[in-house]
Parts: sequence; C-alpha cells; structure tokens
Amino acid sequence: MNRQSPHTDSFHDLLITSLRDPEKAQAYLKVALEEYQEDGDAQVFLLALRNVAEAKGGLGELAKQSHLNRQSLYQTLSSKGNPRLMTLGKILKVLGFHLSIESEHAT
Repeated sequence: MNRQSPHTDSFHDLLITSLRDPEKAQAYLKVALEEYQEDGDAQVFLLALRNVAEAKGGLGELAKQSHLNRQSLYQTLSSKGNPRLMTLGKILKVLGFHLSIESEHAT
C-alpha cells in the first residue's frame, strides 16, 4: 500500500489553500512555466495547473466551466499530458489567467 505521510497531506492541503489567492497562484504558475522553459519537462507545469484547478474547485468544475471533457482534461493535465495551445488557453482562462509573451532580455 502506497500511503502518503500525514506531513505530505498537510503540505498539499496548505498549498491548495494558499493557491486560492490569485496572486500566489499566478506566481506559482509563473515559476512552474519558467522551470519548463529551462528543462523542457512539462510535468511540473501540468502539476501546477492541476493544483491551481484544485484550489479553484477541482477538475470537475474546471471541465464544466471550460466545456472540456472531464476525462480528457484529466489526461491532458496528467504527467504524460501534452495539451494543445487552444486547450491550455481555455484552462488558463477559467482559472483567471492568460498566456503572454515577454522578452528574455531587458530593454
């Protein structure tokens, strides 16, 4: 039986609670996206999206508001997920965010 320790459960609960704050959720997603851009592994960003979705009512609520199939959404945000740009845009919009492009170099 693979059981998480109470400390892990507590951390997850604290994380989800903190992600209910839009500014904290934005910072969390931004760091996760930066990690993806550095190492090319989307797993951290997809986990961050799942956590923010959980903080905002869960994947069922996200599926309902985004008009995306719930099962498809679970697969999209899984560790092996590879969301299309349109799907990512819908997910971010429901979560209260949008895609943007910034220069890597200060002007």
